[in-house]
Amino acid sequence: MEEKKRKKLFGKLKDKYRLIIYNDTTFQSVWSMKLSRLKVFTVTSLLSAIIVILVILLIATTGLREYIPGYPKAKYRQMLIENALKVDSLENELAKRDAFFKGIKAIVEGEIPEDNSNLNTAIKSNDVTLKEYNHDSVFQDKLLAEQLSLSIKPEENKTVGLNQIHFFVPVKGVVSNKFNSSSNHFGVDLVSKPNSVISAVLQGTVIFSGWTMETGYVIYIQHRNNLISVYKHNAELLKNTGDKVKAGEAIAIIGNTGKLSTGPHLHFELWYNGTALNPQQYIDF
Repeated sequence: MEEKKRKKLFGKLKDKYRLIIYNDTTFQSVWSMKLSRLKVFTVTSLLSAIIVILVILLIATTGLREYIPGYPKAKYRQMLIENALKVDSLENELAKRDAFFKGIKAIVEGEIPEDNSNLNTAIKSNDVTLKEYNHDSVFQDKLLAEQLSLSIKPEENKTVGLNQIHFFVPVKGVVSNKFNSSSNHFGVDLVSKPNSVISAVLQGTVIFSGWTMETGYVIYIQHRNNLISVYKHNAELLKNTGDKVKAGEAIAIIGNTGKLSTGPHLHFELWYNGTALNPQQYIDF
């Protein structure tokens, strides 16, 4: 019974039909075509598949895809890619920073950093000997000893020409600690009002502006005639390394920074050809 139904259905699919187009006025046959249900179904399926494929290709290869709900625009996709790259770079930088601070913390605490694989050195930690500096900071050692050939000479060797130079007062205040080369105090300590502005004593160029562990925020200014003025324990620096300054121009704010500072004041030094001068002999504080 089922087999007869199948044969009957298959027969209906193969039954022939004729599609005829007539002239509505003369009723004359204009065009005709033989058709079957199977042929119509096959042709319709093929045409539908071709249309679907063409529509998909048109949307995928043109800007029409941006009108599909949920599909991001080109600029948004570009932003996503850029943000992903930035996040990846930031993660790498943060990892490097954390490793660096971890190593610094271990060194400060007297320990050996856990990972030294990134260090390009063949020196073993057991072979390193540390030298304790007697000066205010490592930077002072290098700057004054190497670049300026630091040496303590007798005061009578001063050049007479310095007496003709007019120095601007760095800050108005009271001298709390005088110059004493025998105790390695190569300047004067000036106590002034809080937040007082510190000025350059002469025109010159800032050769160092930064932080040292023992003297806090420090500025070194190179002047003419091989003169260097030094300003230590500042609360804030107003000039950067390489800046040109004029006499009397504001360069820092008085403060209490660094291990060697015992209160808000300015430690001022004056050097000539590597020789520490007594600032009170040249400046009326």
